[in-house]
Amino acid sequence: MDAENAVVVITGASSGMGREAALELNRRGATVYAAARRAMPDLEDVGIHTVSLDVTDDTSITAAVEHVLGEAGRVDILINNAGYGSYGAIEELPIDEARRQFEVNVFGAMRLTQLVVGGMRERGHGRIVNVSSVGGKFSMAFGGWYHATKHALEALSDALRQELKQFNVDVVIVEPGLVATDWPIIAARNLRDVSGDGPYGPIARGLASAFEYGGPRFGADATDLGRLIADVSLTDHPRTRYRNSLGNAAMLTLMKFLPGRATDAIILRALGKADDLVTRMREKFGEDGSEEEASAEERPDSARSAVG
Repeated sequence: MDAENAVVVITGASSGMGREAALELNRRGATVYAAARRAMPDLEDVGIHTVSLDVTDDTSITAAVEHVLGEAGRVDILINNAGYGSYGAIEELPIDEARRQFEVNVFGAMRLTQLVVGGMRERGHGRIVNVSSVGGKFSMAFGGWYHATKHALEALSDALRQELKQFNVDVVIVEPGLVATDWPIIAARNLRDVSGDGPYGPIARGLASAFEYGGPRFGADATDLGRLIADVSLTDHPRTRYRNSLGNAAMLTLMKFLPGRATDAIILRALGKADDLVTRMREKFGEDGSEEEASAEERPDSARSAVG
């Protein structure tokens, strides 16, 4: 698809990989409409159109689409990137919060799709890019409601792709793993608030610690994911799914062949040990994950002598 002739709408564009994708598509010459609840003056400064959008509010969704169509006349590419993860035990997460997660991650994306796909079908071209997650391919403790939204998005995307193939409208799924943004930090905080002190506390705190420590250090770079989303949006012959690392693909392949009970045991064992492991890593390597940040008492002899 020719970027210079493409009108792109991307949701969840105020931060993270959504923001980076909007910037990358703009650099490539696309007409980009970045949509989010927050103002985005930094994107406006580089020539990106911004649209106020609350994906849980049908009036807001309809108004946003009407605004884009009124200015640009069409939408060639819709990137459904808005989403979040609300973690906690299924028993303890408030049902209203579970519903809201579906509103943001699933129903908002599908409502936007409903409003733009008719024009794509009539013109005989277009693309829907749904940003899902590797979490749409498996489930683990405390992410049940989040995983359910991503499983739903995967299923809807597959059905939609089959329905629209005859009209030359493609549907592509991007499945990131952990990303080095505020996402894991916010998920960890919510998990501690919901389940950190109750009957699920010991293993809930383990996952929260893993998010807090691992997200910023081992998560994928948002800029790289933004480039991937831009590539997927514009390539002439897209695959049905894209993952951002071989590690994610290897993990999903391994889980496919492991018996369910074995997968359960591995996950629960890891969560049970995660809190202590993260504590030891912080003591040894410091808060930024580098050995130089550790205290002198925890450094190897050569490092200790270097700092006196």
